[in-house]
Amino acid sequence: MAEGTASEPEIVEPTSADAVADMAVGSSEPNKKRTREDNNDEGVLKKLKVELEEDEEEMKPVKLGFKSFATSVEMFDYFYNLLHTWPPYVNLNEYEHRMLLELLKKGHAEADEKIGGGIRVFQVRKHAMWKSRCFFLIREEDESVDDFSFRKCVNHILPLPEEMQVKPDANKALGGGKGKHHHRGKSGAAHGKKGQ
Repeated sequence: MAEGTASEPEIVEPTSADAVADMAVGSSEPNKKRTREDNNDEGVLKKLKVELEEDEEEMKPVKLGFKSFATSVEMFDYFYNLLHTWPPYVNLNEYEHRMLLELLKKGHAEADEKIGGGIRVFQVRKHAMWKSRCFFLIREEDESVDDFSFRKCVNHILPLPEEMQVKPDANKALGGGKGKHHHRGKSGAAHGKKGQ
């Protein structure tokens, strides 16, 4: 090792006020910065704690009828599978009746109006307008028939991921959502026609 090749360290003069303040031993400015950073760290920690508590609340299972659901997707899958495996125009059994009734009570925006004087039975039917399977209820009092969206009910209880949610204007764009439509069950009159 040659001693003559090592160079002397270069002395650099601070050019900004912040650099001077950071280098000053007795300055109170660096302490103020550290305090501000500590406060920011505490704020971040508090925010993370609140978010964690919210996540824990969301993770609590939701009891619906005889089952508990940990997530909205789990609840959605249950009712989706029921809708697509139950035969059309066949009354749902007592177990599934209770599950759908609880879904309506807890998840429908106008549950009391939808349920009316009570629900005699639930059925799966093909929706006349949407041409797809849908849950229908038949009321006790007047045998009127009405449909409801299980997806909207689930989303009201436990919000679904964005890609699974019903688009707000989907019904309007397709001509739906213009008012109530009750169908008569037993007599067969006005089956599938709006406004009667």
